[in-house]
Amino acid sequence: QVQLVESGGGLVQAGGSLRLSCVASGSIFSINTMAWYRQAPGKQRELVATITSTRTTNYVDSVKGRFIISRDNAKNTLYLQMNSLKPEDTAVYYCNLHLGTWPWGQGTQVTVSS
Repeated sequence: QVQLVESGGGLVQAGGSLRLSCVASGSIFSINTMAWYRQAPGKQRELVATITSTRTTNYVDSVKGRFIISRDNAKNTLYLQMNSLKPEDTAVYYCNLHLGTWPWGQGTQVTVSS
């Protein structure tokens, strides 16, 4: 049974930075393309960034140049470095497979104040 545990969220002012972490247990983490998603209030969950097993990355246009996705396979951990945060980045952030097919974790709340 896969378990995903996200952490690192918080309240930050616009222009600030946060680093999110996601630990995946009970899974073959290293061979999978992983992703960060986010869900803002009243909106659908959206894919923010992906990283393949060979560390090729992709980002949604709204975060390109500001967010960096990375992974540490030895620790079964996925990261999201978020810089130059904007109020519109406010959301609950989740990690999962790029297809979103593992059980969802509780997510971590990111709130950016203007």
